[in-house]
Amino acid sequence: MKRPTPEEIRRWDFEHVWHPFTQMAEYAASDPLVFVSGDRHDLIDDRGRRYFDATSALWCNLFGHRVPRIDAAVRAQIERLAHATLLGAAHPAAAELARRLVEIAPAGLTRVFFSDDGATAIEAALKIAFQHRLLVRGKEAAKKAVYLSLDNAYHGDTLGAAAVGGVALFHEIFRPILMPALKAPSPYCYRCPLGENRASCSMECAKAAEETIAREADRICAVILEPGVQASAGMLALPDGYLQRIADAARRHGALLVLDEVATGFGRTGTLFACQKENVTPDLMCLAKGLTGGYLPVAATLATDAVYRPFLGRYEEYRHFFHGHTYTGNPLGCAAALATLSMLADGSVIGDVPRKATVLREALDPVGAHPNVGEIRQVGLMCGVELVADRASRSCFAADRRIGYRVCQAMRRHGVFIRPLGDVVVIMPPLTSSDDELRRVARALFAALEETLDG
Repeated sequence: MKRPTPEEIRRWDFEHVWHPFTQMAEYAASDPLVFVSGDRHDLIDDRGRRYFDATSALWCNLFGHRVPRIDAAVRAQIERLAHATLLGAAHPAAAELARRLVEIAPAGLTRVFFSDDGATAIEAALKIAFQHRLLVRGKEAAKKAVYLSLDNAYHGDTLGAAAVGGVALFHEIFRPILMPALKAPSPYCYRCPLGENRASCSMECAKAAEETIAREADRICAVILEPGVQASAGMLALPDGYLQRIADAARRHGALLVLDEVATGFGRTGTLFACQKENVTPDLMCLAKGLTGGYLPVAATLATDAVYRPFLGRYEEYRHFFHGHTYTGNPLGCAAALATLSMLADGSVIGDVPRKATVLREALDPVGAHPNVGEIRQVGLMCGVELVADRASRSCFAADRRIGYRVCQAMRRHGVFIRPLGDVVVIMPPLTSSDDELRRVARALFAALEETLDG
C-alpha cells in the first residue's frame, strides 16, 4: 500500500482529527507541526525541522525517544503475547510489573490495580474509596460520602476525575453533570486565596483543609491531592510540611488518602515519588505518565492491604471491585514499564535530577528578571513560569492576547517545542536532558519573551 504524502496527512488531519484541548476553528487556519520521528530528546517534523521536546510528550517521556532498552523490551513481548485480558486470568508481564511497583512504592502499598492512563487510575481510586466505605461502614455512610480535593486541582477529564478537579477553565462547563465534592484552598502562594503573605503565613491553607476534614469527617470518604506540585494548576509548589499535615488529618478522622502521582512520579521532583519527601504513605496511590517511559498507556492504582481486604468474600456477596478496562495490564505496556523501571533502578537518573534542576534554575535567572515574569515555580524538573501584564500588581494579561501561547509559538522558532497552561509556560524536560539542552530551553524562553512582549 502506497504511503500517504505529507500533504495528504495534513489534509486528513484538518478534515478528520478532533484534537484535545484545541480550538479547532483556529487550528484549521494554522500551520501545525506534524511530527514524524523522534531522536533522543528531539522531535522531527515532516519538513525535517528538529525541536527539543521540552514538554516530554505531555510530561510522560523520561528518557527521550527511541530508547533502545524500551524498544527491545516491547519487541520481545510482541513476539510472545500482544494482549490478553486480566479479567479472571493473568500473564507474566502484569504480575512482574505489579511486584516491581510494590517493591519500589512507599511501604504498605501491596496491591496493584492496572488501567490505561492517569484519569482512569484516578477513577479506580475514587470508586475503590467509595466501595471501601460501603463495605466497611454500610449503606447509610456511603449515601452521604463525598471527596475532598483542592481548588486548582487537576486529576483528569473523566467525570469522576473532573468532579474532584478545580480548574475552572477545564471543569466548570461540566459542573452540572459532576458529582458534588468538597474543596479546600489551593496553596497558591503567589496569588494566595486567603489573602496571606508568604513571609508571615503559617500555612493557613493547610489549616483550612484540616478544619474541613474535621468538620466533615462523617462525610469525607477520601482526600485526594497531588503531592509536591499541583502540576496543571501552573506548577504550584506545595509548602514543605503541607502533605504531612493533610495526611495526618485524614488518618485522624478516618478518611482515606489518595495521592495522585501521575505527573509527579518517577523522578520528576527529585525522588522516585514526591510523597517520599515527607515520608507519607497514602492509602491509594495513582501512577501513569512516566510509568512506561512515555511509550504506551499503562496506569496503576496501588492500595494497602487495609483497603483491599474488605473486598474479599464469597462470590454471592458481590464484594469484588466491579470496575475494569479492556486493555487493563496490556502486556506490551507492562513490558515498556518494566524496562523503564530497570533504567531507573540504579538511582543514577533520578539522583542527578537535583543537580539538573539547579542548572535549569540558574539558566532561568535572566527570565526571572523580565518585567513580565511574575514568578518562576520549580520543583525538580517541573517548572512553571507565570507571565503577568504588570509585575507590581500581578495583573493578568487579557485572555484574547494569548500571551502564553504566543510565547510558546515563538520558542518553536528557536527549536524548542513547549506548551503553556494559560499564561504559565510549563517546562518539563526529559530526566536525561543534558545541561546544554536545559540552558537552551531557558535561552529560547528569554528570546521568545523579548520577541513577543518587547516588540
